[in-house]
Amino acid sequence: MSKSIIHTEQAPAAIGVYSQAVKAGNTVYLSGQIPLDPQTMQLVSDTFEAQAHQVFKNLRAVCEAAGGSLNDVVKINAYLTDLSDFSTFNQVMEQYFVQPFPARAAVGVAALPRGALVEAEAVMVL
Repeated sequence: MSKSIIHTEQAPAAIGVYSQAVKAGNTVYLSGQIPLDPQTMQLVSDTFEAQAHQVFKNLRAVCEAAGGSLNDVVKINAYLTDLSDFSTFNQVMEQYFVQPFPARAAVGVAALPRGALVEAEAVMVL
């Protein structure tokens, strides 16, 4: 099985020891995206809704760099620092995906890198 590293300037650069995504065969594993602006590498906002939108924009950019789209995503893991934002997360996600929606987990966490309120990772099959 072939393995290749996916990278795009349209999504934030890795802030640790990882790749934006790794393609193995026809499956692409997208690393977690926090709501950083790819140009400034700063959080886009302090509001949950704006941060959630940026997370999906970043994931979309990595999907496209891998030769796919958000429509090819089969699984999402979402991490929220406040589960009371769960409903807002659903509303934002619905703007980026169409039915049938990918499988998903949403987990409450104590903290995320750079003080982000939300992070999401995904698996895409091409």
